[in-house]
Amino acid sequence: MLVLLPPSEGKAPSAGGAPLKLESLSLPALTEAREAVLGELVELCAGDEDKAREVLGLSEGLRGEIAKNAELRTAGARPAGQIYTGVLYDALDLASLDTSAKRRAARSLLVFSGLWGAVRVTDRIPSYRCSMGVKLPGVGALGTHWRTPMASALPEAAGDGLVLDLRSSAYAGAWKPKGEIAGRTATVRVLHAPTRKVVSHFNKATKGRIVRSLLSAGAAPKGPAQLVEALRDLGYVVEVEPPTGAGKAWALDVLVTEVH
Repeated sequence: MLVLLPPSEGKAPSAGGAPLKLESLSLPALTEAREAVLGELVELCAGDEDKAREVLGLSEGLRGEIAKNAELRTAGARPAGQIYTGVLYDALDLASLDTSAKRRAARSLLVFSGLWGAVRVTDRIPSYRCSMGVKLPGVGALGTHWRTPMASALPEAAGDGLVLDLRSSAYAGAWKPKGEIAGRTATVRVLHAPTRKVVSHFNKATKGRIVRSLLSAGAAPKGPAQLVEALRDLGYVVEVEPPTGAGKAWALDVLVTEVH
């Protein structure tokens, strides 16, 4: 099972110690594309702060993120699972998983990123600020930049198993499962059952809890149908819309009655 996650806008501070080594990151097919984004981002943020803030879409209160980006090549790095914070990652709470579940997380979880393309939670990265919606002057729109390298790297990462896609729309555009892979991909919405509406906060929190539940239970669904069974066994209320044709993913709605 490969689980695709969005990053978090806010991130934990970089640690001291060894800096980033691009060549050590998972999905080496993305290395060249990563270097292009990293080089331009560092150069941009080492120059005119006002221009950098405009390009990155940062408020005045986040001006400090620019200096952080300027030092990405020398800043200390730590596992991505410790860098990403926020509602989804608080609910997932990787640090408190048992040893077996942590091993499953290392194999299964892939976090999408405007800067790195996608990383495993064990990949060591520095804290940064660069969303997928950014358009850098040289590289261009990051969502477009990543599509070609992702098209070769992600099918290999997916292998022949289930793909559980929990990304937000901005990150989903960087790679869309096609053909046979799409048929074993499941996307998930979390709906407030009484209103049938998506509410951002508990949508993210529930997705984090879903991933945690699957990892903790050692669930290994082979495909979307088996995923539905596993989620129901774990106590989730799931409605299913099977693919409407070739090259289409399964759509799962998880219904939640309490907003928390």
